[in-house]
Amino acid sequence: MADDLRETPTQAVPQAVPGAAEVLYEVSEGIATLTLNRPDRMNAISGPMLMQLSELLAKANADPAVRVVVLTGAGRAFCVGLDLVDATQGSGIGSAASVQAPSVNLDLRTAPPTVLFAMDKPTICALNGAAAGYGLDTALGCDLRIMGESGKLAAAFVKRGVVPESGGTWILPRLLGWAKAAEVIFTGRTLSAADSLELGLANEVVPDDQLMARARAAAKEIADNAPLAVQSAKRLMRMGLSEGFNDHVHHVYLQFLQLVRTQDFREGMTSFLEKRPADFQGR
Repeated sequence: MADDLRETPTQAVPQAVPGAAEVLYEVSEGIATLTLNRPDRMNAISGPMLMQLSELLAKANADPAVRVVVLTGAGRAFCVGLDLVDATQGSGIGSAASVQAPSVNLDLRTAPPTVLFAMDKPTICALNGAAAGYGLDTALGCDLRIMGESGKLAAAFVKRGVVPESGGTWILPRLLGWAKAAEVIFTGRTLSAADSLELGLANEVVPDDQLMARARAAAKEIADNAPLAVQSAKRLMRMGLSEGFNDHVHHVYLQFLQLVRTQDFREGMTSFLEKRPADFQGR
């Protein structure tokens, strides 16, 4: 675990139950909440956690009842990265055994960063406490980030002899521009919630005890809109990262033609004329 993240205010830390799910999943009001669930290890990454996270992200993306995904952590941290305790004790990711017997069939298509990037459902990271290493890259992979006041973003990769392995070198230059991204990555600096807000890495900073309520409120605001249109907009934004303008406009127009044939489009127009809230059904 990152030793520069232990300044997080002390609070009661729930203990992991042997055999318990390492990612919790709950759906309510169109919002799927995924909670990293190793609070006794500050949600440090394990093999089972990675597998469960990928599976549950894919499940949420395929579920018509889910319109928005909120990702958070149990206890006093979001995720402090690789579980160094397991690694140094000879088990888990990065242990001597895993290094000596590497897989030759690694399928990054099913790894959480790739699954998260490919999702059409909007994603919100509710950052409770620290996010470091893999946890930082996962938080950055979400569409929005809402941070509690005690939250921290630690790009400590180079301090551990590695690079941002899960999307950070791709995401940070796009969020911050080259110079600021270089500063964050090359220094391995830990950013406070206020720093993150100033840089634009956080959309909002709220008191710690209001974090989940605010994240759900933001998710509900998105979920109240036409889900097909929201998902199409996200998909087109993702495509636009690698397209020229003319190609992109062509794809936008094709998507627009499909959306105006939906029931939700008619409901959107009708509700506007009738001056009432829309009741979108995702059809």
